[in-house]
Amino acid sequence: MTDRGTRRTAGGVALLVVLAATATTLAAGALVKLPCAGGNWSDGRQYRRLCYSDIVPLYGTEHLQGGRLPYLSPCPATSNGQCDEYPVLTMYFMRLAAWAAHGYGPFFWANAVLLGALALATAWMLFLMAGERALYYAVAPTLLVYAFVNWDLLAVALATAGTLFYLRDRDELSGAMLGLGAAAKAYPGLLVIPFVLGRIRQRRTAGAVSLVVWAGVAFAVVNAPFALAARHEWLTFFRFNADRVADFDSLWYLACRPLRLGCGLSPKSIDTFSLLVLAIVGAGLWWARRARQPGFPRWTFGFPLLVTLLLVNKVYSPQYGLWLLPWFVLALPNLPLSAAFEAADLAVFVTRFTWFGRLQGLGGAPLGAFQLALAVRAAVLVACLVAWVLRREDETAAARGRSPAPLLLEPEIRTA
Repeated sequence: MTDRGTRRTAGGVALLVVLAATATTLAAGALVKLPCAGGNWSDGRQYRRLCYSDIVPLYGTEHLQGGRLPYLSPCPATSNGQCDEYPVLTMYFMRLAAWAAHGYGPFFWANAVLLGALALATAWMLFLMAGERALYYAVAPTLLVYAFVNWDLLAVALATAGTLFYLRDRDELSGAMLGLGAAAKAYPGLLVIPFVLGRIRQRRTAGAVSLVVWAGVAFAVVNAPFALAARHEWLTFFRFNADRVADFDSLWYLACRPLRLGCGLSPKSIDTFSLLVLAIVGAGLWWARRARQPGFPRWTFGFPLLVTLLLVNKVYSPQYGLWLLPWFVLALPNLPLSAAFEAADLAVFVTRFTWFGRLQGLGGAPLGAFQLALAVRAAVLVACLVAWVLRREDETAAARGRSPAPLLLEPEIRTA
């Protein structure tokens, strides 16, 4: 067998290991959710057995039992405003799963199968970009506990596809994937910024324009029909998030409870302040990294942008940790920090849901333990920002602005 054939065989085995590890993590996550999948939560099992999932109750609150089309069909009067609260692509992902299965349990498992397929696709794409480092993602406790809590893996898969196409110089496909991702969850749209900055750094203006145009086109193609046909219903997601108060998992919650800071601000004022802080901190991180390494790969700026967003946003839903998993593979492959984040994220998961159980008289962690876990996770994320600024990468590969070739072809090359 030739050296090239040997490398292909070794790469194929490594890919199978990554996919098998991902499948094992997902299977374990499904087993954790199993006690809650049927929808009978009258005994508080979602908190006692840590099997909570948004997927189960939202089958009812989003009124997916019949043939109702999100946005286009009216929400029942009994919905109390809790209907069509997700972006278009996510709502119709739910609708697809509900068409495939009837009842709370079947609906959960239909979503688990679809989301599991997306998680495996993400693992494969990460392998193409970073080789065996995709195991950071495949075995992450965050993937285990949050894969089937909500539908974020849809946006994660689309954002990862957008990153892969960017690194393969397919700017039109990269933009389209990010636009579709933004139609599922807003955050992939933020990645247009570092990707465009990367193309500008390479003096490839046409590529930057293509990214922006195709992101806008993809987002519009998905959203425009509903915005035109049912504008009020389509705007539900935006109204809901504009009026939403600080979430339990956010630093705003810490500021309002033990620190007594910022509690007098309205939700919209918090949004404005958060965007301002995101812009200022993001610019500062960019300047610090460029001062340390002028030729750093601009696309990796997506990592500190997402971390800063999670730190300053008024909402940090538990499953948002999934957003960062691909970036620990691609932009900050630091095993100690990755492990520290996973441990802190797991601590937040356990203390959060057992604290909810405590509020219902079921026993569990006190509020102070939950707040401590939030503070530790925030400290770890700040350490990740510092590590990203201090990181030095190969200047030759950084100048290309590309990932390494797929491990299946060139196993000795590593990510810049």
